Amino acid sequence: MIEFAAMIGTADHRAPGPGHGGALRLAAVAAALCLTSTAMDARHAAQASDLKVFTTRAVATVLEETRGDIERGIGRHLSVTTDVAIRLVRRVKAGEAFDLLVAAPGQIDELIAENLIIRETRTDIAHSGIGIAVRRAATKPDVSSLAAFTRALLNARSIAYLKEGQSGLYVANVLDRLGIADQLKPKLTLPDTDVVAQLVSQGDVELGIVVITQILTTEGVSLAGPLPPEIQSYITFTGGISAHSQARDAASELLRMLQSPAAISVMRSQGMEPGTRRR
Repeated sequence: MIEFAAMIGTADHRAPGPGHGGALRLAAVAAALCLTSTAMDARHAAQASDLKVFTTRAVATVLEETRGDIERGIGRHLSVTTDVAIRLVRRVKAGEAFDLLVAAPGQIDELIAENLIIRETRTDIAHSGIGIAVRRAATKPDVSSLAAFTRALLNARSIAYLKEGQSGLYVANVLDRLGIADQLKPKLTLPDTDVVAQLVSQGDVELGIVVITQILTTEGVSLAGPLPPEIQSYITFTGGISAHSQARDAASELLRMLQSPAAISVMRSQGMEPGTRRR
């Protein structure tokens, strides 16, 4: 604005016509630019006050339910990016700015080793078993035993599980162990993003195998049942704060609030339990 003020003084000195009409017009322009600059500064300040959260869908749905209380508690607006954990990790490694990441425990540990996550902030937030989704009102297959589950997959017209998500990688391994991976290949859909339950809801696939929390938080689908006990696995969602975060206190408070009774109540309503569970 100092340079622009100097320009006004020069223009006023040379302005044609009677009086100071030219100077007044330039002053009006300057005032308008000042207002625009102030508005832009306000927007930038608002963006700077956002807490940038990278998270898997499981914790994103908890944040949706508790957003109001959390934003009041941390004094910042939540800016939430949701994706499959490995894709978020790639963005972190590429240098994208964030304050809090929720991913797989091993992925958080890897980023701690690379000095991208603060070790002391590593927090196991919640875990969920894996289940089988069907379209609402569709007949639910019997998946209560290993034999019934195998039969249901072999009889299904189409099946989906995540290509790179924690649950998808585990399911792929299970199908190999059961010796049915090759038989199922022609009817598999392996999405890159966390849309397995949506594909079932839309009728694009008959069965979806994904974390139970995703099934319970997606309209138009029902839970046919969890994986049989012999092959069930519990997927853990772990948080950690960026080593480069400028909002560490707010991010720490968010992690604390995600362990509060209110957040745990929401987690349980969505098919999760707090913390971690090992097989």
